[in-house]
Order: sequence, then structure tokens, then C-alpha cells
Amino acid sequence: MKTYPVLEPVIGSREKEYVLDCMESGWVSSWGKYIGKFEETFARYVGVRYARTTCNGTVSLHLVMLSLGIGKGDEVIVPNFTYAASANAVLYVGAAPVFVDCEESTFNIDVGRIEERITPRTKAIMPVHLYGNPCRMEEIMRIARQHRLMVIEDAAEAHGAFYKNKMVGSFGVANSFSFFGNKTITTGEGGMVVTNSKSIAARVALLKNQAQPSNARKYYHPVMGYNYRMTNLQAALGLGQLERIKELLERKRKIRGWYEAYLEPLVERGIVTLQEETPGSQPSWWVNAMRFRTKSVPKLALHLRESGVDTRPFFLPMSDLPYMRQHGHFPHARRLARTGLILPSGANLEEKDIALISDRIKKVLK
Repeated sequence: MKTYPVLEPVIGSREKEYVLDCMESGWVSSWGKYIGKFEETFARYVGVRYARTTCNGTVSLHLVMLSLGIGKGDEVIVPNFTYAASANAVLYVGAAPVFVDCEESTFNIDVGRIEERITPRTKAIMPVHLYGNPCRMEEIMRIARQHRLMVIEDAAEAHGAFYKNKMVGSFGVANSFSFFGNKTITTGEGGMVVTNSKSIAARVALLKNQAQPSNARKYYHPVMGYNYRMTNLQAALGLGQLERIKELLERKRKIRGWYEAYLEPLVERGIVTLQEETPGSQPSWWVNAMRFRTKSVPKLALHLRESGVDTRPFFLPMSDLPYMRQHGHFPHARRLARTGLILPSGANLEEKDIALISDRIKKVLK
């Protein structure tokens, strides 16, 4: 019986060529030509002036917080339905994440509830483009301008997604991507800060490199820094992946279409509900996230695993985690956490695979 993981990297010959070049040159650590090439190419791809590599997406968000001067006593608006890294980065600098419920259809932050959570201490809004589905950035940017707030996009899951013909990661003042092994393009572990601000890019570059200025005496550190650098090996892999991102995204979008077609009978009966596309957007569909009408989603996941189909549960609401517990009205985030599963979504899947996975889902839910 063929088994299907939720995600796995798709690595081609170009990536191997670049990585081998690194190994043969000896530049395998945090210096080398591929770091600059990856940064420049990724900045052009997103449509921003600057990109700075980091060792993972979480520290990218941390560096953004530090570079924007967010700290103790400040608040940042964060969706309640997201991965913990989004809120953790706020906590790292001593600020407080303030949670907003999600839309039940798109799974993204409920824009209509942002303003009620803004206080005099609010410094920024952090939209998260969940599962590759862009947030309503036009409305978020309008709210931010009215209240003089910064916008920090967490685009960890949304490489190549567009909102109204503009790529996500190009709206906010400084934004973050992840290149973890399960992302659309990967460096194994890795992240990127993107911005149009020369000063923010310079601050990120300084802080990620133990705060050692490039033009200063070696081992001189004017402020406390961090070892948040990406290696040349990782950048080589990332550059090769980025050169293939168009084909990877095309396959991701085809997979979404195949699921829609093969699960249509269950959708019509209200047994399966797919994550809805945000109006005016072109999602990247990093994963295929769906809600199931069943007595026990964990049991459904177990039965599917026994049939060779791996799944992943949805995120828990941030407000329900012990160290971030927060009072508020979050019905949609809690309902999604109870009813959602992510299905196999790797870019190596073909239509026959989605047909077989869908058939196994139908058999379990019959």
C-alpha cells in the first residue's frame, strides 16, 4: 500500500549542483557567494529592495521586532489562529501579543475585529498568510495607516502568493519568510527578512551577525547581537529552489484543483469544507487545509493514517496555550482547531495520487 506524507521537499539537479559547488569550494559556513545571490534574487522575486537571510523563519520575525524597536510595554496584534512562532517573536522582545479571532472561511485574521483590539500601546499588526492564503491586505493597511501602526507580514507559508497583483511580503514595513524543509521552497532550515527600508535591512544584517559591523575592527561589537546567520550551503540550496519556484507553485495549485474535483461529492453533502480563497488573491496553497464534519477528527486522522494517508491537525488557538492564555471571544479559531486536518500536499504528487487519497477519505467517511 502506497503511503502519502503531508509534505516532503522536491529537490532537483540544479540545487545539487549549487550545493556541490559550495562543498568543493570550501565555503560551507556563513560566508560565500550564494548568500548574496540568494538575497538579491529573492528580493527581486518578492518585489522589494532588500532581503536578508537568517537561520530560520522564527528568528526572522525576532530580528524584525528588534529592528523596529518593539519592546517592553508594546503590543502587537496577532491572529489567534497561527503557528506559535508568530506570537513567540513578540514575546522574545518583551512585548505582548494581542489576539484576534480568524475568519471561519479563509482561516486568516478577521479584519473586522482588529480595531477593537487596538490600544494606545499597540505598535504593529502582524497578518499571517495562513497555509498560503493571503490576508485582506488592503483593509489591513488602511487600518494601520489610520492608527499609525506598522505592519509586519508573517509570510512563512506563502511564498509566491499574491493579493491584488502584489506579492505577499511586499506590503509591510518588514516581513518574514521561512524555508523549513516542508515549505514550498526550502533551505532545510532558514528564513528571510524582506523590506524596502535600507536602515532596517542594515540593522537586520548587523544583529544577525553577532552585531559585528563589516567595516569595523574584528571582534568589535557595539551592541548585543545574535548568531542568526544562514550558511552558504543553505543559500545554495535555496537559490536552486527559487529558480524552480514557478513550476513548484503550478503543481501546488493543480493539487488544490484536483482535491476540489475529487472531493466535490463530500463538499456538496457538507462533510468536507475547503479553506476558501481570499477575494482578490492568488493563494500559493502551500497545504490543503480542510474541515471535516465528523464525530472525532482525531479518529478520522488515525483511520486515514492506517490507510496510508498522513495528515496534520490544525493549529491550536494561541490564547489557549498555557504561557499565552488570553481572555477573548475566539469561536472560529477554536472551531477550526477541533474540525480541521491538513492533507498530503507535496509538489511531487500527481493527479492519480490525489484521486487515490480522495478515495481513501471517502471510504473512511462513508
